[in-house]
Amino acid sequence: MAKPLMLDQEWLERIAGQVNGLEYGSVLITIHDGRIVQIDRTERKRFDASASKQQDPAQTCGDKLRAVKG
Repeated sequence: MAKPLMLDQEWLERIAGQVNGLEYGSVLITIHDGRIVQIDRTERKRFDASASKQQDPAQTCGDKLRAVKG
C-alpha cells in the first residue's frame, strides 16, 4: 500500500516557486517512499511565427546570425 504524502508549508512554497512565472512548460514532482525527493521544471519559449516573418533575423540578432538562402 502506498504511503500518504505529507506536504508541509515549505514544500508548498517550493512547488509554488517553480510554478510562478511559468508561461509554457511543466513541473514534475518525483516521489520516493511517500516523500518528495525532486522537483524538475521544464520551461518552453513560444514565438509568434507571423511576427518573426515581418522582421529581418540579421537585424534582430545582430551580426552573429545571418539568414541562409538556399
